[in-house]
Amino acid sequence: QVWQIRLDMHLLNHDGNITDAASIAGIVALCHFRRPDVSVQGEEVTVYTPEERDPVPLSIHHMPICVSFAFFHQGTYLLVDPTEREERVMDGLLVIAMNKHQEICTIQSSGVVMLLQDQILRCSKITAVKVAEITELIQKALENDQKARKEGGKFGFAESIPNQRITAFKMESAAVDTSDVEEQAGEIIAKADPPSEVFANPVLHTPGTAQIGEGIESSWGDLEESEKEEAAEEEGESEAAAFECEKVETEDTSTLRETKSEPIVLSDSEEEEVVILEPQELPRKTR
Repeated sequence: QVWQIRLDMHLLNHDGNITDAASIAGIVALCHFRRPDVSVQGEEVTVYTPEERDPVPLSIHHMPICVSFAFFHQGTYLLVDPTEREERVMDGLLVIAMNKHQEICTIQSSGVVMLLQDQILRCSKITAVKVAEITELIQKALENDQKARKEGGKFGFAESIPNQRITAFKMESAAVDTSDVEEQAGEIIAKADPPSEVFANPVLHTPGTAQIGEGIESSWGDLEESEKEEAAEEEGESEAAAFECEKVETEDTSTLRETKSEPIVLSDSEEEEVVILEPQELPRKTR
């Protein structure tokens, strides 16, 4: 018979270096966890409730703690416990898991930086110091929790609710005085810069352009005086040309009608070929 334990982690705040935070939270949760007590007599197994017997802690021989190192400029600069912004610009990351006995449990390297042996040894020495500090903090936190439970005080997740613990982004509520809001608004308006000058008419910087804005009519499409005169002259010329074309067409049509009204008689002895040409339209003057 064995116990199966699954450890789930939920992120509340994230500012980089999740590996170290997750390793500390995971090992602390396993050290803090208590399983029900069990007795075995032959093939009969009895699982006791917390009221019958106190739960039993897990058999944890050591606490491996992860420490992360960020490298910049191809390993020239070294940084411990990088933040989220620092992780965006780092060249490589080295994670070393070690216990308080200075035993390396795992090493993981990622990124595009090539690490030398001296750099890894330097990081391992720093890890030994950090792991000793973190392990001491974990043991003190577990002892304080056990003491608070025996005394019936505040413990568990409720102890972590105050500011700067778990809810780091929580802010205290502050009263807002709204008695002199109008006076404050008047002072702000008086100190503000006056509005920019508003032009009543559009300003044409160059021909063919116009200024469009709120409260100003658009002048797109307006023609200058010289352009208007040229347009009027062209329109008059086109009308005169059209009138001449219509007159010519009328004369050609009347001549054709007179020609068709006179019959053409051919003798039997003479063979002539008569071709009647149709009147062609004269080209009109176009713009």
